[in-house]
Amino acid sequence: MAKEKDATVLAVPGPDGERQVRISSPSRVLWPEAGLTKLDLARYLIAVAEPFLAANGGRPVSLQRFSGDVTGEEFFSKNPPRGAPDYVDAVTVTYPSGRSHPQVVIREIAAAVWAAQMNTVVFHPWASRAEDTDNPDQLRIDLDPQPGTDFADAVTAAHQLRTVLADAGLTGFLKTSGNRGLHVYAPITPKHEFLDVRHAVIAIGRELERRMPDAVTTSWWKEKRGTRIFVDFNQANRDRTIAGAYSPRALPHASVSCPVTWDELDDVDPRELTVATVPDRIRAVGDPWADMHASPGSLDAALGWWQRDLDDGLGELAFPPDFPKMPGEPPRVQPSRAKKDSAAGRPARQ
Repeated sequence: MAKEKDATVLAVPGPDGERQVRISSPSRVLWPEAGLTKLDLARYLIAVAEPFLAANGGRPVSLQRFSGDVTGEEFFSKNPPRGAPDYVDAVTVTYPSGRSHPQVVIREIAAAVWAAQMNTVVFHPWASRAEDTDNPDQLRIDLDPQPGTDFADAVTAAHQLRTVLADAGLTGFLKTSGNRGLHVYAPITPKHEFLDVRHAVIAIGRELERRMPDAVTTSWWKEKRGTRIFVDFNQANRDRTIAGAYSPRALPHASVSCPVTWDELDDVDPRELTVATVPDRIRAVGDPWADMHASPGSLDAALGWWQRDLDDGLGELAFPPDFPKMPGEPPRVQPSRAKKDSAAGRPARQ
């Protein structure tokens, strides 16, 4: 490590030797509560390089960047900016609008450290790989606690979700969200495009909801969720991402979205999994996701559930508001507003 005026140059391991990556303003505090700096972030990424790259490398990735610390202004970058070093890769992806554009791909840890230099804190990888961006190789389910619920409720839902996935022929892998929720991934053969994977997630979410009707909901509208865990099916859409495994989160205590084993789940405290602690954890227990993609599963059963639900009158669910109107989608209006419009004789909104 070399120092320049108000900068530090890190020697970062690479596939063909070390790369020198300059970190400007290394003492700038990113996480006020934890007192961790931009240099701490860069060193963290180097320390967790192997599992971080296994989880996030080789995929289109969106970079959540901050102009100051994590309590301040943020913005997302997708395409590599001008002047990006040659070890920062890119791939052209197609967005829901139909527009195509290059998006960042991280293939070595120096690219992640460069992103940290560019004030990236959170890394959001796609569910598909750069070699086949249209067909995900991960089914992802976001268990999102609603007001009146907490992490313990997400834990209970995750255990039942594991059984639902097994009944669909899928193997669940688990990570903390870095906040109050849990993310459950299942590796899949990349033969279905995003809409099919979304439908599989909805079908699995509905099955979980049937088994835990008082604890889980698939309702898109907040006014109908109640005090239940929300299965956020819209995270399965094209260009919708969640924080990657081993990615730091933009929370004051510097939490990390960290893979854990199912045996650990009942006792894990997500607040203890941080930029400061996760490197030691990896050295002690390894990476629970190391073999995730050794035996990818099939979506046949889950898509069979989707068709069963269609036949029973359960159709498509709402898409995010920035998506084009999708076939079979219900009106994008919250139920209470639709009821008021109907009572007033106004036409239904779409």
